[in-house]
Amino acid sequence: MAFLDITDVTVRFTPKRKPAVLALDRVSLGVEDNMFSVIVGPSGCGKSTLLRLVAGLQEATSGQMTLDGKPIRGPSAERGMVFQSYTLFPWLTVRDNVMFGPKLKRKGPAESGRIADELIAQVGLAGFEKSYPNELSGGMRQRVALARALANDPRILLMDEPFGALDSQTRQLMQELLLSIWQKHRKTVLFITHDIDEAIFLGDVVHVMTARPGRIKRSIPVEMERPRGIEALTSEPFMALKREVLGLMHEEAVIADRG
Repeated sequence: MAFLDITDVTVRFTPKRKPAVLALDRVSLGVEDNMFSVIVGPSGCGKSTLLRLVAGLQEATSGQMTLDGKPIRGPSAERGMVFQSYTLFPWLTVRDNVMFGPKLKRKGPAESGRIADELIAQVGLAGFEKSYPNELSGGMRQRVALARALANDPRILLMDEPFGALDSQTRQLMQELLLSIWQKHRKTVLFITHDIDEAIFLGDVVHVMTARPGRIKRSIPVEMERPRGIEALTSEPFMALKREVLGLMHEEAVIADRG
């Protein structure tokens, strides 16, 4: 059994006075401990739905999900979540946002402050501890969101297109920052994106989903050395993987377009 084990998970939405929608159909996926796993797929294929299931924010119609052998039932501090939208508390400073989780776990002020200060430094925001979210750029807010998620010391980090709203230059810098922090903490990561370059650059494995109803079409190992710098984006192994993923994605886009 994998560290995160998803077995035959199906999600069917039944809105009032509308036909039922099969969003996910018998999805099975295993994520090993300390692995950086990425999911890509066509728009509307259920990527975010799958992540919300793992986060405990939504229930499956059928199937099973376990983390380290324990059934997933509802939200838990063991599963840290970073969304695309900025979900910081606007009335709290950067430091207080990052300290929020440790305080909930009843850590003392000194311990909570130490954790916050270390993570704020790691995400490159030393000097901005007393700033409020509305005083920060989009990239800086996502750095705070990452630090806040890590402050709870989760078993797995769930990331739902966290860099999707950023400009391309900031996005690349955030990808490199995320990899450097991942190398340090070695958290298990499940990352959702629609960007193929991002998926290959970050991941140990790329899971390609089908058009709706979402299934896992293929899981592709990324056999490229770490640490990875920006030069990896133009290497032949990278381009070969990109061609493979693009081909699979194109097949599904054609299917989705045909309805």
